[in-house]
Amino acid sequence: MLKSELRKKILKVRQKFNTKNIQLNFNQIIKILKREKITNKVIGGYYPVNFEIDDLALLRKFKKNKFNISLPIIKKNFQMDFYSWSFFEPLKINKYGIPEPEAKNIVYPDVLLIPLVAFDKNLNRLGYGSGYYDRLIEKLSKKKNIIKIGLAFSVQEIDKVPTNMYDQKLDYIVTNKHTIK
Repeated sequence: MLKSELRKKILKVRQKFNTKNIQLNFNQIIKILKREKITNKVIGGYYPVNFEIDDLALLRKFKKNKFNISLPIIKKNFQMDFYSWSFFEPLKINKYGIPEPEAKNIVYPDVLLIPLVAFDKNLNRLGYGSGYYDRLIEKLSKKKNIIKIGLAFSVQEIDKVPTNMYDQKLDYIVTNKHTIK
């Protein structure tokens, strides 16, 4: 099945499934960070849209635990950067309808929480098809060691995500039912 067909199919499944505001277990992610020896670093989250799994409660808990949090701003040429943000700061809506922070302090997250359209057990992800996260991961990986954690509902898992040379693998995928490493 083509990526575009898969994307369309799984987005419908995700929309149908995400009606009960299902939250991920914060402790699952903390266990990963302890295993990776990550403490008090910068977490790169996202503002959930289009029935993505909601990571805002996770970001609040990270902030409470003295982590710095950041959100992405979409740039030209399918690029994006992360900027520090707190829940007290206003967000502005970009051209895609996604809330973004003000572009004040660019940061390079140590941990990326990445929304997924679909994933497989081999840590491959299917995104929306523009490659924003693939480009970002490639860029950040040249600057520092980053931990890439995909967040999804278990119903988004498929047997095999079709990949190409530009697709970046994740380090972990955390769902409402299990964690894949």
